Parts: sequence; C-alpha cells; structure tokens
Amino acid sequence: MSITRSTIELVEKQVRDLCTHYARNLPFHGWHHVSFVRDKAVEFADLNGSDTPVVETAALVHDVNYLVRRNSPAAAGSGLRRDILDSAGVTPDLVDWIDALVDEAEMANRHRDISLEAQALSDADTLFKALPVTPVVLAHKYLAENGIGLRELANKIVGEQHVPHEEGFYFYSPEAATAYSRWATANLELWHCIKESLDDPTVERLLTAVAS
Repeated sequence: MSITRSTIELVEKQVRDLCTHYARNLPFHGWHHVSFVRDKAVEFADLNGSDTPVVETAALVHDVNYLVRRNSPAAAGSGLRRDILDSAGVTPDLVDWIDALVDEAEMANRHRDISLEAQALSDADTLFKALPVTPVVLAHKYLAENGIGLRELANKIVGEQHVPHEEGFYFYSPEAATAYSRWATANLELWHCIKESLDDPTVERLLTAVAS
C-alpha cells in the first residue's frame, strides 16, 4: 500500500510550517526549494512509472537536515524526517523506505543504478541546482545559509557533479536530459571557471575588497 493524499497533505503542512517558522535560516532550502523539488519529482515519477506518492512525500522531507544542522548531509535529518512521517501516519515500512530513498537520491551518494523513485527525486533536486537562475539569484543565499565560502561551494559542486555529468547520469530521465542538459553543462562549466578564478591572486584581492 502506498501513501494517501491526506497523509501527504499532513506531511506537507508540517514541513511548510517548519519552513515558515525558520525561514530566516533557510534562504536557499526553504519552502520555495521544497515545493519546486516536489512538483518536478512528481512529474518525473509519473514519467518513469515509480511510486509517485512515495516520491512526493520523500521530496517534501528531503532537506529537513538543514533544520537540524547547517551544511549537513541528508542523513543528518533522519530523526526529524522520521518524526514528521510518523506523526502524519506513514507506516513504519514506508518511513524506512522514504528515509533510505532520500539518502539514495542525494547528489554525493547517487550512482547510475539507483532506484526509479530515487531517480525521480534526484532529477528534481538536480534540476534546481542546474537552473540558470540558481547561481545568479540563489548561490549567495546557499553560502549564507550554510556558513561557507565561495571556494568551498565551488569545490563541492565540481567535486560532486563532475562524475555524474561526465558518465552520463547527471539526469536519469531521458525527458529531463533532453530538456535540461544544456543548462547543466553551462552551470557546471561556470563553477569550474569560478573554482579556477579563485586561484588568481588578483581575483582573491577583488573578493577581499568587496567583502570588507
């Protein structure tokens, strides 16, 4: 048995309330991010034939780790994620599945042969990262939210995304790959360039002057 619409609505209310209450702490991973990933994950789950309600629920709770600890992996949110799902009436076996699914779909963990549900969630979250507007409008909010510098973010993006991109599983959905791969390539190249530029002493002085 999968998850009912009423249960998903209970999960959504809890997550949205948390995002609203802690909005100042979540300028990047707030409700705007969660709702985008949820909507696209449902779209990709419908396309690949996976369990759409499970994927939708996983998308709603996939980033609650940022409510637990800044700059943390998905696994750091396991306790809170399980509490939210349990209080919404999700059965223990589905709680286990969703918790594992979130970890499976995380950029740092994923590989070519993850489950269809993880593929749908991963493609939605990856698309948010690859949007052309993300480095322009949202990257500085990621830095502020997680208390890291530009070099650390550039190293993270290039380090985690280079292999999936080069080996052809940056997006799992053929439809997503067709529609968004150009964006992903441009975005990754931009972060490669940012990473390289930070080794230029003149750029380093520029950034120090701007920050002072």
